[in-house]
Amino acid sequence: MALLKYEEIAESLRSRIAAGEFGPGEIVPSGRDLAEQWSVSRATAIKAMDVLRNDGVVEARQGTGFIVTETPVARPAGGRQAGSARVSGGLPFLRVGSPDWATPPAHVAEALRMEPDAQALRRVRVLQLPDGSPHSYVVAWFPPAVAEASPRLGQTAPIAEGTTRYVRRQTGRFPVEGTDTTTVRLASEIESEHLALPEPAPVAVLLHTAYDQDGCPLVCEEGVTPGVLYERVDTYPM
Repeated sequence: MALLKYEEIAESLRSRIAAGEFGPGEIVPSGRDLAEQWSVSRATAIKAMDVLRNDGVVEARQGTGFIVTETPVARPAGGRQAGSARVSGGLPFLRVGSPDWATPPAHVAEALRMEPDAQALRRVRVLQLPDGSPHSYVVAWFPPAVAEASPRLGQTAPIAEGTTRYVRRQTGRFPVEGTDTTTVRLASEIESEHLALPEPAPVAVLLHTAYDQDGCPLVCEEGVTPGVLYERVDTYPM
């Protein structure tokens, strides 16, 4: 399906930011400049910037305009329902180590439909609360078919346009369905260390698996959140 004009403008800016043309904290073209460059109304250009702002790619700076976000944000595992935005549902995060290839736990391998001894690309991060304290410890696993076609997943630097858009651009695959499974257990030693928890401590574990348009798994994320910070509220008709 063809992109609408404002979406096309937003995607073009994403690509330019991802390519390093505009670095963190740098000013991006104004709505007036974009309107002139693309021969569209300022309202269309502003709508494009709103898309990028909602995804946490740019932020408004008073007296300056829009700048590339200096602090990357990510949504917790399970926070990727249709219509959700990174900027409203996301939290700042710190990357833990460097992405690497490893054998995922059995339940993750099963979710990714991989052989038990096969390796997947692992990316680890700690999401943070506004005061800088840890919120959740998240391990994302990408199957080889996705990781090998998307080399930036193997780099430590944040992916400005978000992993979902980047993977879609690289592979043509995109999520159309997600499955979230929540369980409760005690934190492991490494989880306790990154979440600053006394051992043993109860945690909620949310396993999120995203499936593409052909029903094949794209990624499996396991988010571990201290019990005192985890809350789920569902509202539904009765």
